[in-house]
Amino acid sequence: MSRPTERFSSRVENYVRHRPSYPSAAIDLLKTRCGLSPGAVVADIGSGTGILTELLLGSGAQVIGVEPNDAMRAAAEAHLSAQARFRSVKGAAEATTLAPASVDLLVAGQAFHWFDVERARGETLRLLRSAGFAALLWNESPPEPTAFLADYEALLLRHAAEYAQVAASRADEPSMRRFFGGAMELATFPNQQTFDFEGLTGRLMSSSYAPEPGHPQHEPMMAGLRELFRRHQHGGRVVFPYLTLVYFGQPHRPGH
Repeated sequence: MSRPTERFSSRVENYVRHRPSYPSAAIDLLKTRCGLSPGAVVADIGSGTGILTELLLGSGAQVIGVEPNDAMRAAAEAHLSAQARFRSVKGAAEATTLAPASVDLLVAGQAFHWFDVERARGETLRLLRSAGFAALLWNESPPEPTAFLADYEALLLRHAAEYAQVAASRADEPSMRRFFGGAMELATFPNQQTFDFEGLTGRLMSSSYAPEPGHPQHEPMMAGLRELFRRHQHGGRVVFPYLTLVYFGQPHRPGH
């Protein structure tokens, strides 16, 4: 597998256009339980193209996007740089470059599985103010997938060799519990996207494990996607459902 910081460089355009956002109820949770408010300083770690960053800015907070991938960070800057409360930083979960005790809320949207848990935890404890919170957000498959989603996953298992490994590492509760140092809470929210075939193709190709053009599995995968779309579309569109998971809490400091 390629280095996590480089995996999405060739997928930025599809990521910007076709990756899901997060439901407003998830942002409301951050406001009511995690201190997201006007004047708060939020660090969005692994901020990518700024999907979550943009929602956080809508709360009135100051938001620092910390992203190691140059192409993804450039996309976020192009989209968000006109917002005065946005700052973009080249950094990683394990080495953000931010000042100690400078952050009220640390978030990671769909990025935590790329972190070195122990080093990211140490960096989080260094950054957070004493009453600070952390929240890890995911858009995952719902517990009872639709027929479309079941067929889509079967397609990935057939053609994308890395899919099973990447999928298994996402939303891994023991890793997240280690990151928080114990107690964490979970809130869940329904979410979905609706795609025509071009959009569904873009959604697939935004994934780091999807074989790209030139790979021997790319054309068979695309043929399978066309057939899958034909079977499941209604009025030229398919619904791609998610369950948005928000794991949140105050990271426990050793000795406290």
